[in-house]
This record gives sequence, structure tokens and C-alpha cells, in this order.
Amino acid sequence: MTALGKLARGLQTFVGDVAQGFFEITHNGFAVVGLATVFSVLTLLARPDLRQVGESQLMTWLHARQAQALGFVPELDAIDRATALNPKDLPKQQAAVAYWISKKYRVAPEPLSALVAEAYEIGGKMNIDPTLLLAVMAVESGFNPFAQSPVGAQGLMQVMTGIHSDKYESYGGKLAAFDPVTNLRVGAKVLQECIQRAGSVQNGLKFYVGAALLPHDDGYAAKVLAEHERLRQVATGRAVPLVTPPIPLRTLAPAIAPQTEPEQAQPAAPQVTS
Repeated sequence: MTALGKLARGLQTFVGDVAQGFFEITHNGFAVVGLATVFSVLTLLARPDLRQVGESQLMTWLHARQAQALGFVPELDAIDRATALNPKDLPKQQAAVAYWISKKYRVAPEPLSALVAEAYEIGGKMNIDPTLLLAVMAVESGFNPFAQSPVGAQGLMQVMTGIHSDKYESYGGKLAAFDPVTNLRVGAKVLQECIQRAGSVQNGLKFYVGAALLPHDDGYAAKVLAEHERLRQVATGRAVPLVTPPIPLRTLAPAIAPQTEPEQAQPAAPQVTS
């Protein structure tokens, strides 16, 4: 064998040895990585506290990346603040009412579904027809939770927040008037008091709008009762035409002030079913 042939063979042997060594090192390296991964997974499964720390750090990193991309910090729990329900999750009667109101007043059905469900719950507790509560909201604000009248009535049911501020204390203060559910609860309580003092639904509505001492209420009670009847028909499955009316905000005097002491001769609250 010539010197050139020996040199070529030597180079071939050297290259083969290097390749074999590289394979073994790489193979062993992957094996070590695999073992490390398995060990890490087993450790996390055995130590929930470490897993929680890891998840927290990962979410923090992901939020930081999102904030950098979006320009603001995302809030994954923002949905918890939304007053909304899927109307498909409501009982058939309530869903029909929510869809009808949504179409007539051009408001999204999801927040309306939450209000309808709340109205039915509150109505059951206060012995007031829930469709009456919804009718008051319709006439008072057209389901605008941020509505405010020239005389200071606020929110869905246009409660006189200044007069009934005591009713908002358990909800954190007067700003809660613009929380839809809170306004509905306070408004229902005010309406209940008005009906008790007036002795009937129609006269109670006159008290509610602040026309107790006036010869007329500008047709307010008639409007509410007409809408109430339409909503009752919708709830029973009847087809009711959609006629979108203008929404006048309250211009009459405030509703009755809250009573500081119960009246001695106050009649019992009538059952409101119509």
C-alpha cells in the first residue's frame, strides 16, 4: 500500500471515530434531557405547590407578552364584571321576554337576560309581577342603565338616588345606582313601598313617578300598565307586535321619600299580578 493510500485510510478511520463519538454524545445528551424532563414532570406531579408556582410564573410571562403586544394589561377576569347571561340558559318563558325586549328596545339579549332573570327572582320575593318591573324599566329608561333625567332620577328604573340614598348604603353607596342589578333591586323596593302606601298598582305607579299630589301623571301609569300587559302576553307565548316608542325621561316630581318609621295604619302589600 502506498503512502497516499495509508493516509486516506487513516483519515477515513479518524472521521468514522469522530462521527461515532458525536453520535454517542448526542444520544446520551438527548437521553439526559429526556430523563430530566421526566423527572421534572414527576416532581411537579408530586409537588402541587411547585406546579402552582410554575403555572403562576408562566401566566405572568404570558401576560407580560400580551401587554407588550397590545399596549395594555389584559384582564382575564373582566367577564366576571359583565351583567349578562345566555338567553338559551333561561326558562322558555323568560327567554321569550328577553328576546322580545331585545328586539323592541334594540338592546343586546345577553344583558337583558340577566335583568329578566333578576326581575323574576326579585318579583317572586317581593310579590310583584316580574313583567311589571320590566315594564317600569321599559317606560322609565328604555333599558339604558346610565340614563339620568333632568330631575335627577338615575339608572334603569330611574330611582331618585338622592332621596333613596339610604337604600344604596348596603351596596356601597350612591354610585351603585348605575349598576343594573342594584338599580333594579332598589327600584323594586321603592315600587313596593309606593304600592303599599297607595293601595293599588295603578296608584302606586302614580306615587312612583312623583305625581301623588298632582291631578294627573301625564299618562305614566297607563303606559307602564300597557307595556306590562304586552310583556305578559309575550311570556305566555303570544305574538306581540314590536313598536319602538320614544323614551321620555322623568320630568315630574320625585317619588316618595323613604320612610324612617313604619306607618301605623299602613295597609298590607297587595299581591301584584296585573
